[in-house]
Amino acid sequence: MNTARLRSTVRKSGSRLGPGSFVRVRRRPTGLGILTFALVAGLALVSAPAHAEPTGPDVSSWQHGGGRPIDWFSVRAAGHRFAMVKATEGLDYVNPFFVQDSLQMRLAGMARGTYHYARPELPPEPQAALYATIVLGQNGPLDLPPVLDIEHSGGLAPGALIDWTHRYLNTVQTLTGRVPIVYTYPRFWQTAMADSDQFHRYPLWIADYRDRAEPEVPGRWPAWTFWQQTDSGSIPGIHGNTDINVYSGAQGDFARFARMGGLTGSG
Repeated sequence: MNTARLRSTVRKSGSRLGPGSFVRVRRRPTGLGILTFALVAGLALVSAPAHAEPTGPDVSSWQHGGGRPIDWFSVRAAGHRFAMVKATEGLDYVNPFFVQDSLQMRLAGMARGTYHYARPELPPEPQAALYATIVLGQNGPLDLPPVLDIEHSGGLAPGALIDWTHRYLNTVQTLTGRVPIVYTYPRFWQTAMADSDQFHRYPLWIADYRDRAEPEVPGRWPAWTFWQQTDSGSIPGIHGNTDINVYSGAQGDFARFARMGGLTGSG
């Protein structure tokens, strides 16, 4: 999500269906028997999860080159259940496609995550207030918790940056009523944040593009919640490359975590 590195955000994993059910027919099948068999088999398929691990892209204005819209219905049809959308940066930047993407994601039935790109050289509380205002609280149906994207130190030493991060997260939680997610990548956290272990109560979204079974987790976090696995993925409905993320299950049932019981969200 570092705009300086022109990163998109999206990735997907393959679908998995659970084992099917078998029905032993001892008599010559009648019309009713065939219908019963079809219904049982169909219910077994419908009840199987479409994805063992929910996936989704994260996007910003970079995925709207030339003003082109994202086709969120195609993204959802490709199997993705959520997307993270850049909302704000610093004290005065608002993603010009934020409202458009938020509304169309809702119509497509996708859960929405939103993030603020941190500028630690500027005070944290006004940045948190800008973000919370633009996303309208990030506290409704189909809303994932708010996200702080921290991958730039702003010239602060580790102690000062750790304090800045605490202040931002505390302010966002006060304004939204939800525990925020922290997005970062291993090397940044290990150096700029001195590999701090003070943030374990916040879910971790980690960027690690190496081909491995699990991402590298800095700061002795007990678990990762989202893993950004690539910055060069391809998803129907999104022009060009995009980041792709997977949910680990660390926060429990995804539908509950994303408040997917409603049809519309807060923004």
